[in-house]
Amino acid sequence: MSITHPGSSSSAAQTRRAIANTLKGSAGNLIEWYDLYVYAAFSAYFASYFFNAKDPAQAQIDAYLTFALTFLMRPVGSWFFGRYADRHGRRAALTLSVSLMGVGSLLVAVLPGTAQIGVWSTVLMYASRLLQGFSVGGEYGTSATYMSEVATAKRRGFFSSFQYVTLVGGQVLALLSLVILQSTLGEADLKAWGWRIPFAIGAVAALIVLWLRRTMDETISMEQVAAAKGHGSASGEGGEFEAVQPGTLKLLFTKHWKPFAVVVFLTMGGTCAFYLYTTYILSFMNNVSGIPKTQTSVINFWALFVFMLLQPVFGLLSDKLGRRPQLIVFGVLGAIFTWPIMSTLAGVKDPMIAFLLMLAGLVIVVNYTSISALVKAELFPSSVRALGVGLGYAVANSLFGGTVPFIGEWLSSAGHKEWLFTYVTITIVISLVVYIFFLPNKKHTPLDAEFGAAFGASATADDDGREPSRVG
Repeated sequence: MSITHPGSSSSAAQTRRAIANTLKGSAGNLIEWYDLYVYAAFSAYFASYFFNAKDPAQAQIDAYLTFALTFLMRPVGSWFFGRYADRHGRRAALTLSVSLMGVGSLLVAVLPGTAQIGVWSTVLMYASRLLQGFSVGGEYGTSATYMSEVATAKRRGFFSSFQYVTLVGGQVLALLSLVILQSTLGEADLKAWGWRIPFAIGAVAALIVLWLRRTMDETISMEQVAAAKGHGSASGEGGEFEAVQPGTLKLLFTKHWKPFAVVVFLTMGGTCAFYLYTTYILSFMNNVSGIPKTQTSVINFWALFVFMLLQPVFGLLSDKLGRRPQLIVFGVLGAIFTWPIMSTLAGVKDPMIAFLLMLAGLVIVVNYTSISALVKAELFPSSVRALGVGLGYAVANSLFGGTVPFIGEWLSSAGHKEWLFTYVTITIVISLVVYIFFLPNKKHTPLDAEFGAAFGASATADDDGREPSRVG
C-alpha cells in the first residue's frame, strides 16, 4: 500500500481526489439500493408469481413481508462488513458487498415461479432477498464511513450527502425502469416476464462497479491493519488498538456503547419517515387513494428526483450551520406534519396534489437524510467506525424502518391505516429527544481528529502541518 497525504497537496488536488473517491464509493451504493427498490417497485407484477397466486392481496402482503425480511439480515451484514472494513480496509469490504449484491440480482432475474418448481421458488426468493439484506447491511455503514473519510474537512456535509444522493438515486432508477417498462410493455408482458429486466440490469451494473472500486483509495492506516492482524504496536484514539483489536464487538460495546445507542435512536424516526415517504407511499396511493399505478409511478419518480437533488444542498447547509439544527428541524416538522400529510393523501385523487403532498414529506425528511451518515460517522474513531455506523443503522432499520411497508399494508387491510401515521410520529418524537439532548453542534469529533476539523481551526494536524495520512 502507498501512503498519501492529502494535506500536503493543493486544495484543488484534495477536492479532485475527494470527488473521484466519492464517485467510486457511491456508485456501488447506487446499484445496491437500485436492486433493493426494484423489488418494491415491481412487486405488484411478480407477487403472485412467487407467492399466493390465488389471492393477489395476500400475495402482495407476502411480498412486502419478504421485503421486510431483508432487514433481518442487515445487522448480520453490518456486523460482518463493519468488522471487515475496520480490520482489512473500506475498499475490500465495499468490493465484496457489491459482488454479493450482483449474485442476488442475477438469482431473481432467472428464478422460476411456483408453477414451475413449487415452494422452492418462494424459498429461493427468500434466499435472494436475505443475501440482498446481508449485502446492503454492509454497504450502508462502510460507504457512509468511506465517504465521510475521503471528504475534504470543510465540505464533509456536502460530500457525505452523496450517500443518500445515490441511495435515493437507486430508487429513482428503479422507478424510471418501472415507468419505461409500463409505457413500452403491456400489463400481461410485465407480469409474465418484463419484471425480470431490471434485475438483470442490476446484475450487469454490479460488475461495472466492481471494476471501478478496484481503484479506490484506502482510508484506514497501515497501523490499524497491522493491529487487526496482531502485528506490531499500534494505537488509535485512546489507545484502543493496544487493548482490543479494531473492528470487534468487544471494542464497540465496551468503549463506544454510548454513541452506538445514540445511532440507533437518532436513526429510528428518520428511517421510519424515509420508508413511509419513499416505499410504502407507492402502495398507499394505489390502494388507499385509488390513484392508478401508472400515475403513482410518475408521481414517485419526480418527487424522489427532486428529493435526490436536495441532498447535497442540505449537506452543504450543514457545513455552515452544523448538523444538529437540521436534525431538530426534521424532528419538529416530522412530528407536526406526518399525520396531516398522510391523512390528506388518503382522500386525494388528483395526481398533482398527491405529488405535492409526497414532496412536502420528503422536504421534511431531507433534513435528516442529507447528513445522517455523517452524523453517525462523526461519533466513532476509525478503529470501530464502520462497525458502529453500520450495525447501529441496521438495528434501527430492522426494528423500525424496514417494517413500515408491511405494517402499513397490514393495518390498511385491517381498516386502521391511521395507526401507521401515529407509529411513525412517535418514532420521530423519540429521535427528536436524542437530537436535542444527546448531540452536540460544531464540536470536535473523532473524525476531525483523524482527517481535519470541519468547524474552526484543526488542532490535530500532524507536526508538519499536514492532515493525518490516508492509505492509497
